[in-house]
Amino acid sequence: MLKTISIGLFALLLTANPLLAEVKLASPFTSHMVLQRDMSVPVWGTADAGEKMTVEFAGQKISTTADADGKWRVDLKPMPASAEPRELLVSGNRKSQIENLKCNDVLVGEVWLASGQSNMDFSMSKKVKYFAGIANEEKEIAAANYPLIRMFIGDAQKTYAPTNRIGGEWKICTPENASAFSAVGYIFARDLQREIKVPVGIIAEAFGASTAEAWIDRATMAADPKLKPLLNRFDAAVEKFRTNPPPVIAAPRSEDVSATNAAPKNRKRGGGARDPIQDQHNATVLFNGMIAPVIPYAIRGAIWYQGESIVDANTGGIELYPHVQAALIRDWRKLWGEGDFPFYIVQLAGQDAASNSPLVREAQATVLQLPNTGMAVATDIGERKNVHPKNKQDVGDRLARIALANVYGYKIEFAGPTFQSMKVEGDSIRVNFSHADGLVARDGNLKWFSIAGADGKFIPAETKIDGSTVLVSSPEISAPVAVRYAWVNFPDGGHLYNSAGLPTAQFRTDAPKLSVE
Repeated sequence: MLKTISIGLFALLLTANPLLAEVKLASPFTSHMVLQRDMSVPVWGTADAGEKMTVEFAGQKISTTADADGKWRVDLKPMPASAEPRELLVSGNRKSQIENLKCNDVLVGEVWLASGQSNMDFSMSKKVKYFAGIANEEKEIAAANYPLIRMFIGDAQKTYAPTNRIGGEWKICTPENASAFSAVGYIFARDLQREIKVPVGIIAEAFGASTAEAWIDRATMAADPKLKPLLNRFDAAVEKFRTNPPPVIAAPRSEDVSATNAAPKNRKRGGGARDPIQDQHNATVLFNGMIAPVIPYAIRGAIWYQGESIVDANTGGIELYPHVQAALIRDWRKLWGEGDFPFYIVQLAGQDAASNSPLVREAQATVLQLPNTGMAVATDIGERKNVHPKNKQDVGDRLARIALANVYGYKIEFAGPTFQSMKVEGDSIRVNFSHADGLVARDGNLKWFSIAGADGKFIPAETKIDGSTVLVSSPEISAPVAVRYAWVNFPDGGHLYNSAGLPTAQFRTDAPKLSVE
């Protein structure tokens, strides 16, 4: 009888108390993570409203109280780099259950966000992603043994509203783990770590065939007259799908997924009903699902590889892209609250495909109008029939050079010959470049310069390298007015490099002035 009363009393007590929220750390906080050195490090999560939370790490012990929504955050004071594996401990004050969370093997160093579409999602091994596999795959993976490099790969997810969680965990760079690593992210981290000698962490948040507007916050798009039409089209498609799902197809986009960058292999392609929220071409869906959960994890900067999937053609197309790209960068910088952190992009590689237009690369290059940005040129390392070129080593190396020179103070060349100006000299045009030490055509045969007179008809030109300039002419044109370089979809060989082996970005002297505003 007494046993029965005790059981009944226990059950009554359980029903009389509200369910307690599970104490959680935010998604990016797992064992083996890297925390950013030399700046405040936010640590956040959820618990019961009013619960006192304490975070302990590297001699720091900071407490706070969960707010009315159960959210809490502390900011660790800036710490120097450390390769010593240490424990981050989070504890609450409830006595009714275990309240301790531990992250083991935590390092302090440099953290970078790697985002974009499938060429950033491109895994080291083709066994992991069907479209991937780095050049010299087996050799590169076997050599990927860098215990001070760690990578967090966020699970792909698209949502209508921002979520606060994303699947994924930090992995140590070993040959076993590196197969699934973003190849560009890994090469970038490897080249950095070899030089700066501190731990390097990469947060990889990328999704194939995604447009830039998919990675921008709703509030930013809603407040921007140029971007709001993209948001309106998405919202209208969502509403139509929810009220009448069967006949609805995803919101229109500029190119089919199969013609641009890879989506997950089991993705439905064309025809039938499709939830527009699950279409990575639509505004905000990837920001909501993949970026929101990792803000404001302390980072040094971001690398971005996004090419052909480039804004809905019905609402702006390539012409709108400079503004969209700038809006994304400004949006992330504002939300992270770290100021104008470094943001480095990869320009579209060459490919013999209609979607691979030099106009896209020209639009991407406008990133350099923004402060603290850089661009890795990849025109010379594309593949004629492959939108996912295997040479990710040069891409990662070129990104790392930009960071080493501009963030870490290394006295190295970080850009290829960059068009500065032109001057007509009789029947020739002299093209002036910056970053032009040791101009050379790598294979001895400089191609891809064309020249035009007043009629605007461009023809192949003769060239002569002269110091930091190139003299361009044609016997068919006596009064030249403009020059173009590599103004084709797939410039194969014959590129202009500097002594650092970095290529010239395509350009045209007759280009309209593109603005990011």
